[in-house]
Amino acid sequence: MQHSQNPSSPNRTDSELTDTRMTVAIAGASGLVGTALAERLQDAGHRVVRLRRPGRNVAADGPTWDPAHGTIDDGALDGCDAVVNLAGASIGDGRWTKRRKRLLRDSRIDATRLLVDAMATMERRPRVLVSASAVGFYGDRGDDRLIESDARGRGFLAELAADWEAEAQAAEDLGVRVVTPRFGVILDRDAEALRRMMLPIRLGVGGPLGNGRQWMPWVTLADVTRAIEFFLTHEVHGAVNVVAPGEERNRTFTKALARRLHRPAILPAPGFALRLLLGQAADELLLASTRAEPARLTEAGFTFVHPDLASALPAVLAPRAPVPGPQSAY
Repeated sequence: MQHSQNPSSPNRTDSELTDTRMTVAIAGASGLVGTALAERLQDAGHRVVRLRRPGRNVAADGPTWDPAHGTIDDGALDGCDAVVNLAGASIGDGRWTKRRKRLLRDSRIDATRLLVDAMATMERRPRVLVSASAVGFYGDRGDDRLIESDARGRGFLAELAADWEAEAQAAEDLGVRVVTPRFGVILDRDAEALRRMMLPIRLGVGGPLGNGRQWMPWVTLADVTRAIEFFLTHEVHGAVNVVAPGEERNRTFTKALARRLHRPAILPAPGFALRLLLGQAADELLLASTRAEPARLTEAGFTFVHPDLASALPAVLAPRAPVPGPQSAY
């Protein structure tokens, strides 16, 4: 699909979006965040368009797209006020072989480029693109407090996040407002990351990862979906750290989780053992210290339902319950 340089094409104004219900296209709608976000938006009265892959969810309604082959149904985004891009292969599934790294990059870069290319052909484009990123952008930074203006770190994740964001930012040239939320570890009872943390604790063999001193940026799924909804209707631009303000080191987080599960957490997982098991992924996903702060999100007026572990863990581990209403300008 070729770019059609026509940035002057009319988009819906802020007032039009805040006075009416929205039509939101979601790429990656079948994942943890996409499923919860679609439910939240629909409950608020919005129309959700789920982009689906060929041969998957054949009973589902919605246009198809195939980032691996660069195809998307004609008119897939027509009438959409916003696009939320959550597409990408799971970052935590096993070792990062060359083949796996290529998949992790392609599933993010190609998907984002395809969406931006589709917008370029439209006369009436979506007003906003919210395209996921990650706090891995900062790399391993010790005790440094990190806000959105801080430079990119080193490593595979940092490079991937920077390139991913750059693909999304290309939509700015088309007159589309772009937000790239840098997510921390997303906590939810159905989240694979939390399940992996809980399993050894429940078996009585859990404990901190490495020395446990690394900062672990986290956020609940409920606050993730609320933040995305916030981005759709508030004039936020660029990178935004979507992490809870209640920062914690890994050892503190692990102890709090173990107490909630009524289990001990006294057997640390040595760094060398994690590296033997996961290689580079252990250093960048489990042992890296990233003390990210939600500076821009807080400045924009967003408030967290779960700002600290004391409020987050009981909610995350309990049966799912309704989340407080939206912070939007409907």
